[in-house]
Amino acid sequence: MVPTRELALQTSQICIEVSKYIGARVMVTTGGTSLKDDIMRIYENVHIIIATPGRILDLMEKNVTQMDRCNMLILDEADKLLSQDFKGMLDKVISYLPKERQILLYSATFPLTVEQFMRKYLKGPYEINLMDELTLKGVTQYYAFVQERQKVHCLNTLFSKLQINQSIIFCNSTQRVELLAKKITELGYSCYYIHAKMSQQHRNRVFHDFRAGLCRNLVCSDLFTRGIDIQAVNVVINFDFPKMAETYLHRIGRSGRFGHLGIAINLITYDDRFALHRIEQELGTEIKPIPKVIDKSLYVSEFQLEDDVENVSK
Repeated sequence: MVPTRELALQTSQICIEVSKYIGARVMVTTGGTSLKDDIMRIYENVHIIIATPGRILDLMEKNVTQMDRCNMLILDEADKLLSQDFKGMLDKVISYLPKERQILLYSATFPLTVEQFMRKYLKGPYEINLMDELTLKGVTQYYAFVQERQKVHCLNTLFSKLQINQSIIFCNSTQRVELLAKKITELGYSCYYIHAKMSQQHRNRVFHDFRAGLCRNLVCSDLFTRGIDIQAVNVVINFDFPKMAETYLHRIGRSGRFGHLGIAINLITYDDRFALHRIEQELGTEIKPIPKVIDKSLYVSEFQLEDDVENVSK
């Protein structure tokens, strides 16, 4: 179970590849798609379902999914699934499972809701903590102190000076996402945008095309912060600085995936200064002032650097 449709699609692709070796049938089901089609597919004997909470609960309540033999529930991005956004849904889902079952939780943060859930449903669980090893590893963080009206100009400067393979740019509202994407396009850069108010079909197309490398820049809301793995992303820009440390952690974690390096650049206004300091303290990290020249070795792979040298020599 995952919190977003995009993450469900990504996870299902990986499961389908792995399942080839064990002969398991995989199905993905999310809101915004045909319920009738999902019901027909379930009747074809499915071993693994990747789902968002609302849709799987709908199938359970309609008695379409027979859960008496489902002995494993995996919660990816458990902190989000246990947030107010999905209030009470997991309790309902678990009520359909057999008493003898295994529950696995995966989360980059460990809020009180996760701890309460563990006490309620997990008996003597094993806990593996990799945060000391993995948190923000490989991502160099900078901030640029700007006025609100200077942000687009600053972004234009960054585009001209950075060697961007692919970038993700975060805004704090869906309206600002669309406005910024339009501005970036007017500046002459290739740009997609994605947010939760778009139709699911449109979201799927944007996600697929950006992941395939058809566009260099993606402007988005926090819909895109969780679990999305696109190896080519080496730059994350917070056009709007987030208020919560948890949101910041998930946003900048979109770069530096799979052992690659990346940079995160935060556009900070006067009103953001306290949030910047607080997030540094809460995450035990340092966000440095942006230098005039950013060392390419901090966010560009050796192969890209070799290509640069070859192009210059030519």
